[in-house]
Amino acid sequence: MAKAPVLTPRADDFPRWYQDLINKAELADNGPVRGTMVIRPYGYGLWERMQAEMDARIKETGTQNAYFPLLIPQSYFVREADHVEGFAPELAVVTHGGGKELEEPAVVRPTSEMIINDYFAKWVQSYRDLPLLINQWANVVRWELRPRLFLRTTEFLWQEGHTAHATYEDARDFAAHIHRQVYEDFMVNVLAMDVVPGRKTVKERFAGAINTLTLEGMMGDGKALQMATSHELGQNFAKAFNTSYLSKEGRQELVWQTSWGSTTRMIGALVMTHGDDNGLRVPPRLAQIQVVVLAIKGDEAVLAKVREIGERLKAAGIRVQVDDRTDTPFGRRAVDWELKGVPLRVEVGPRDLESGTAMVARRIPGGKEPVAVDALAELVPGFLEEDQALLLRQSRERRESRTAEVSTIEEAVEAAVTGWARIPWADLGEEGEARLAEHAVTVRCLVAEDGSVPDDDKAPGNVAIVARAY
Repeated sequence: MAKAPVLTPRADDFPRWYQDLINKAELADNGPVRGTMVIRPYGYGLWERMQAEMDARIKETGTQNAYFPLLIPQSYFVREADHVEGFAPELAVVTHGGGKELEEPAVVRPTSEMIINDYFAKWVQSYRDLPLLINQWANVVRWELRPRLFLRTTEFLWQEGHTAHATYEDARDFAAHIHRQVYEDFMVNVLAMDVVPGRKTVKERFAGAINTLTLEGMMGDGKALQMATSHELGQNFAKAFNTSYLSKEGRQELVWQTSWGSTTRMIGALVMTHGDDNGLRVPPRLAQIQVVVLAIKGDEAVLAKVREIGERLKAAGIRVQVDDRTDTPFGRRAVDWELKGVPLRVEVGPRDLESGTAMVARRIPGGKEPVAVDALAELVPGFLEEDQALLLRQSRERRESRTAEVSTIEEAVEAAVTGWARIPWADLGEEGEARLAEHAVTVRCLVAEDGSVPDDDKAPGNVAIVARAY
């Protein structure tokens, strides 16, 4: 009788495979309130690594971290009409506190443009105060009707950046810099995800923005996932909050603003982009555990050797965990580490001691090979970099092979069954975008003919990337 697979095969039921992997790899559990989640230590470790990589890039732009309150007076949300209309269906509102009805209800933040702008208006007085560059790492609540762990949850973790600038050009350029040098650089070079940078259509823009820049990734089933966005807010919030400054010429001027964010959704993207039927595959540059050294048996000499190897690899700058839990069967431990997607396993048993080797199992390309113990510290960094590059190459090859060039809406809908489509925006337009929506297909972004981000929605040669999306 065939042994049942650990995970539902992706080809049989991709959503079930995703849920199985989240559970079996111990990434997260559903929370007690519908739509919330409990992020388990291994999943949170991934988020911590994402935070560290992103935070370093954000700070390189001159942006500083701050923290703003979770509760926002409801009255703030009437100040910018498009913004409140865009978020109204998702708001969670606190009406009672301390056993009494509140004089004014408080909204649990869905995003912080409102409260941050109230303080920007106090902090910005002169051109000398600009640019003002603030980021916060926080949680937000958006009441989600169709929750799915990491992808759409009522509460999630994120970073949100908010900036104020003296000119439109400075704000535009900063939003673009975040888009490419922070987000795209991180996703390509750390997450090993081939993402498409583009411009959202008017319909898909962030509520209250004059332009939204996005990064779209293709998941393993061919659907799209919006990975991160960077918004030009123009002067919409500056007008609502009277955020102005005294210019060098002695005139009162309204500031120009941006906001930008990325979330724990990236963990879901990691699963769906790189995972396979055996579990997660974590890019080595992201992995909190790059190498696990396993003792096959509880022999004292074996245990001493795995600990020695662990110390050698750690001294070489590699993130290592020694697994000497020999009271748990070796096969079960190997499967668990495979599920968690640790890039390399170094397995040591009595026979390996005799030969002076260890068996190296590479999770990303698959396969095992014996390696001399004395050569591990020298060879492992090269293995990790090879495997990082392989994941990115596989991600790019998937997108390229499953993206069709089409010229009609019917062809675009058909292509979106298994992947993406590219169609000239001039042939589609807003009317065609509405027709696609009838088939649950959306315009993920607009790109220029050469693949760059267009400066204008109506620039000649714009191409629409269309797909079904999470």
